[in-house]
Amino acid sequence: MNNQQQNQQPQASKTNAQKVRQQNAASAQGQSYNTEFASETNAQEVRQQNQQSAAKKQQATTNATQQQNNANS
Repeated sequence: MNNQQQNQQPQASKTNAQKVRQQNAASAQGQSYNTEFASETNAQEVRQQNQQSAAKKQQATTNATQQQNNANS
């Protein structure tokens, strides 16, 4: 069975093999392929949001511990 016949067989998954080949080829050449979303991401803003989330989580943990200690007193 040649490659052309293999490519025409129905795929078990919904993966578009040709699209994957194009993306891999573009990646190998150092190009981006439909990755415009990456340039729209503000890394500094994401870091800040992560820090705020971690601080809130830490505060919630501290509050829960204090409440538990008060209940046990």
